Amino acid sequence: MLRELPIELGAPGLYSLPPEPIRRLTGQRMDVCAFVGVAPRGPCRVPCVDQTAALANDWSMCDPARPRQRSVAQAVESFDEYRRAYGGFEGPGLLPYAVASFFEQGGRRAYIVRIVHDDGALADPYTATAHGRLAGVMGVRHLHARSEGQWGNLLQAQLSFQTRPVQGSVLSTSELRLNPAEQIEPGSLLRLRLANGQRELRFVADMVWRGDPTRPRRHRVVRLELPASDTIMRAELVEASLAVQDGVGGSELFQQLGLHVDHPRWLATVLCQRSTLLWPDIAWAGARLTPQDAWLRTIEPVMPQFSGGQDRFPDIVHADFFDTHWSPTAEGWFSGVHCVATWPDITQLVVPDLYQPQPLPPVTSLFEPSLAGPVFADCVAPPPLPVSETNTIGLPGLALSPTLSGNLDRIIALQTELLDFVTQTQDHIVLLDVPPGLTTHALLAWRSHFDTPYAAAYHPWLTVARSDDARDGLVAIPPSAVAAGVIADRETRLGVPAGPANEIAAEVVQVAVTVAPREHDRLHPLGINIYQQERDGVRLTAARTLSLDLQWRQLSVRRLVLMLRRTLYREMQWAVFEPNTPALRRQLRWMIESYLGRLFRLGAFKGATEQEAFFVRCDDSLNPPYRIDNGQLVCEVGVAPAEPIEFIVLRILREGDGTLLLEER
Repeated sequence: MLRELPIELGAPGLYSLPPEPIRRLTGQRMDVCAFVGVAPRGPCRVPCVDQTAALANDWSMCDPARPRQRSVAQAVESFDEYRRAYGGFEGPGLLPYAVASFFEQGGRRAYIVRIVHDDGALADPYTATAHGRLAGVMGVRHLHARSEGQWGNLLQAQLSFQTRPVQGSVLSTSELRLNPAEQIEPGSLLRLRLANGQRELRFVADMVWRGDPTRPRRHRVVRLELPASDTIMRAELVEASLAVQDGVGGSELFQQLGLHVDHPRWLATVLCQRSTLLWPDIAWAGARLTPQDAWLRTIEPVMPQFSGGQDRFPDIVHADFFDTHWSPTAEGWFSGVHCVATWPDITQLVVPDLYQPQPLPPVTSLFEPSLAGPVFADCVAPPPLPVSETNTIGLPGLALSPTLSGNLDRIIALQTELLDFVTQTQDHIVLLDVPPGLTTHALLAWRSHFDTPYAAAYHPWLTVARSDDARDGLVAIPPSAVAAGVIADRETRLGVPAGPANEIAAEVVQVAVTVAPREHDRLHPLGINIYQQERDGVRLTAARTLSLDLQWRQLSVRRLVLMLRRTLYREMQWAVFEPNTPALRRQLRWMIESYLGRLFRLGAFKGATEQEAFFVRCDDSLNPPYRIDNGQLVCEVGVAPAEPIEFIVLRILREGDGTLLLEER
């Protein structure tokens, strides 16, 4: 028996056994939402990376021939973080308004997918991307903005150099012996001070170990690519720093950079791996950068340093939101809404720019001019604010007014594509917006096209007025964005079983249209979640799905069961290849029962006892010998989810003595 212990026994004595892993189910996060829409900047056309040499995570990422993802999902945990990566409200899309509302309701984490036009696999990825020249180095060395758009025209990149003495001794005009503590990497640039008073720059070709003829030790010796023109008196290590500014307050600083492709911190590789603002140009990314002279002066770039960036909002069409090559079993990189399928923590999906019912008001000015002077003066009327042509561009390729003939059918077709996606993954819930401006009859016709527990619909649209938005007046935003924040906040405070409704929408001014009580009575049983204007604000009154099946009508039930499925699938992978023994089945049953018991005590299930609320079966009847021989293990789990209370019935009784009693049923 001692031979079976997981320790090595030596001399007689006491030995402590390693602790056995404590396995328990903890539950999966369900509050994360993905937002897909149009932004003026942000990640797009990102190079594909894997473990192969052809798709390595190095300087070759900037190669225009590299396969690229047109759309990628990037996580943000605040609206300030979103603004730094994707810009503010200056674009024509509703994406920033949706994300801002999500975080204002209490959302904690969101994934953002920026939609850009699909130019085809063979198109130049730097189309409409700003480019500029890197100053301070020999030759013409270009940089590219990280993504397309006019935002890149404001970029500035400043290259500077720093030196420090090399600790060692000179062996010849092409070799230096390093002290033990000195670190010089191949590809490093050295500035040599020569006996004739000149200074020269030389790259380190390699480093070798060489024995000491007088002592039993070895030294590291660096060899230069080219010998110096005279005796070397002193050597200095040259490192570069690159400071980047985006023109609106964002900045990056990369230090201790190498100037040769062989250097472990080669400038082009660091930019490819870490920068969010710049790409190096492939023409020099695999070579080297040489300072203009050995004095290493900092050269100011000619301003404007970057140009050529263009906003191509009019080119975006509905097809750009989808990837026709995606399927649940397909592997690879996908674009549009389909790129969220690879992120396991995303649950809700909101697409605020799927279509544009009406253009946003134009941005008159990002900053109002100050009229204050050094002395008091007569009051004057301020001049009218200029209107930027760029900021008046809408999204004509996405324009669909639901009230125009034929447009509603196209909107339904687009929303059906979203439903097809989440129905196939069975791991996401899409939050839809009832198209604005519909009559009650048209709204009922719209509702008749959907029957799925993986979607919820919200009505009407909401209006907001933001102090950090240069647009004048109220802006109508999709109600699903606010609902996504309510869902996230309710889960954080109360857990998944709590119905995500009966909450006041933060920072919402009013509903775009008021839903009459009689219309509300008709829409609620159909699963349309209504926002109502009340004295204390705009309240979300329901949380139902678009399923016609009564057992899936509550959104909280759908999310609870989805969480259970995620938890069991992801947190029980350790059981694969475990011996299929009665002990394993007992352990699985105990783990699941313990987890469901915790949920029961939190009010997630119906029933007075755990036996009434759920069951877990994992016995020999489900796992006969033939199933065990096939390597299978079957465990059945049944739950009775508790549904949120939607109706409270009060009965008023008048007793014979005239007193009134109020009974709650």
